[in-house]
Amino acid sequence: MLNAIISPTGGTAEVVGYDIITQSKQVKINCGFLPESPGLYQKLTAKEFLEFVGELYYLPKEVISSRIEELLELFALEGRENDLLEGYSRGMKQKVCLCAALIQDPKMIFLDEPTSNLDPAAARMVKDLVSDLAKKADKTIFICTHLLDAAEELCDLIGIIDEGVLKVEGSPKEIIDSVGASDLEDAYLKIMGVSKIDDLLAWRAETPEIDKGDKKKKRK
Repeated sequence: MLNAIISPTGGTAEVVGYDIITQSKQVKINCGFLPESPGLYQKLTAKEFLEFVGELYYLPKEVISSRIEELLELFALEGRENDLLEGYSRGMKQKVCLCAALIQDPKMIFLDEPTSNLDPAAARMVKDLVSDLAKKADKTIFICTHLLDAAEELCDLIGIIDEGVLKVEGSPKEIIDSVGASDLEDAYLKIMGVSKIDDLLAWRAETPEIDKGDKKKKRK
């Protein structure tokens, strides 16, 4: 909704000063988006794929070319830009997806589980890149994640949402201190309540015991 891809059922919001309903085109132009499971055209090279994405934003060819060079250098992909994406590792594919989210030089970048399905080394690389984008490139980054250690490490401001309701908002330290927790994970569990954990295990109590005799009959 904040990327103006789907419409809200109620209410509205502003992203970088634009209304997501009445000014959706301006929102899309000024925002980059990396979904949890991004689509890549495996038979294209990294350069071809980024040229395709740049053209979707109607960027001039000379701008696309210079941006691709800058991004490939930023993400240490020089020398592999003409290789097919099908030969890239998961970490390298994630780098290309980040390049695609940045090619129109957005003011704000939305990342949905940016370290999803990555091995520890690739996840560390992506975290460092996200941190550098925020500090060195002066980008506002909005991260949606269930990985609380990553949120605590990367984010200046955190919101915890439960069934569509924003339960708490603040810096990691403020949230942790507010409930006397040791870290963000501990704070999350305290804020959500122990009953939430119990709910996850409720199926065990609800599942009836299967009589051993019934098991033997089923095997026959």
